[in-house]
Parts: sequence; C-alpha cells; structure tokens
Amino acid sequence: MNKFILHTGIAAPMDRANIDTDMIIPKQFLKSIKRSGFGPNLFDELRYLDEGQPDADNSGRPLNTEFVLNQSRYEGASVLLARENFGCGSSREHAPWALEDYGFRVIIAPSYADIFFNNSFKNGLLPIVLDEVVVDQLFTEVFASEGYQLTIELESQKIIKPCGEEIDFDVDPFRKHCLINGLDDIGLTLQDADDIRNYEEKRRASQPWLFDVVK
Repeated sequence: MNKFILHTGIAAPMDRANIDTDMIIPKQFLKSIKRSGFGPNLFDELRYLDEGQPDADNSGRPLNTEFVLNQSRYEGASVLLARENFGCGSSREHAPWALEDYGFRVIIAPSYADIFFNNSFKNGLLPIVLDEVVVDQLFTEVFASEGYQLTIELESQKIIKPCGEEIDFDVDPFRKHCLINGLDDIGLTLQDADDIRNYEEKRRASQPWLFDVVK
C-alpha cells in the first residue's frame, strides 16, 4: 500500500447524497479480485451512456458529457468532494479499489457508510469527515474556481485551501499510523514475521507430528 503523508490535488465535486457502492463500481465488474483495472469503470453508469461490460474496451464508449469526471476542468482529479452517506449500500472492497485505481487519494464528505469507510483506510484512501457547512463551502469554491486544488497534510491533520486557509480534521491514530507508513493488513502482519517464524519453529520442534505430510 502506498504511503500517505502529503497530497495536493484537483478536487472534483460529486454533488449528490447517498452514492452507493453499486454506483461507484457496478455489480458486473465484481468478478475480478486483482485490485487493479477498475478505474475505467468507476461510476460507470453515470460516466457512460451505454452499459459497461467486464474486460470491454472503454475507449470507444459514448460519454455522458454532463458527468463531472468527463469535464476537462476536473481532469486528473485526485480529491473527491462528496455529500452525506457516501459509500452506502452493499459491502464491496471493489469500491475503494476503483476509486484508488482511477487516481483518487482523498475523499471529503460529511458522513460515510461504516464498511466503506473502513475499507478505504485499508486500501490507501483517506476518507475525511467534515461538518456539512464546511463541505458546502468547499463545493461553492470548487464550482467557482477551475483547477481548484486542496493540499492534505496527514501528520498535522490539516486541509489547506488555495487561499492558505486551513481546515482541521480528525483521524483515528492507528489508521493514521497505517496510512503514513503504507501498512495494510498484510503489511501489519509482516511486521511480526520474525516472531511468527520463531513460534512456528518452536511448535514444529515440540509437536512434529502436526507437520507430518499426509500421503
């Protein structure tokens, strides 16, 4: 998992509440568990005018020009500004996979569905919770200024606007540690690799019959 320390990126506004995981990445794309390749189908039903299919070439599909990510002013966006209850609906880790594969590193919203919120941290995304009034103001500024960028400093837990104004945000200390050090669940386990190996060696010596190969 990539480390998250400091990030600056264009903010793209998803100005609707209750964006569910099926809207983030539709069900027909859930067959793969590779964790990559989902970016072209992020928000597929909103982004394209036809129905997407797994492993299909997206380059010739008709685009919905009114959808935010198809507008040139938000090209390369890596900060997603959203409304309340983002990531609701069915549990699917493919949703943060798709967001991360597209290029998003940060999501800012008033609230999230719990499972999506947890899955985001485990996949290198930083979901930030801000008061609805503050989110409203950010939407206003993003709409008013093309190329609007936000800088997120995880260590100091600050969002820095283009004007220099700072917004504080909260984050769980353990999740913060994992993001800063690029540790997912596997990475956390591997930190104790020597202890695990020593335990297995002692167990093999004391109970060798448990390790006999059945032929």
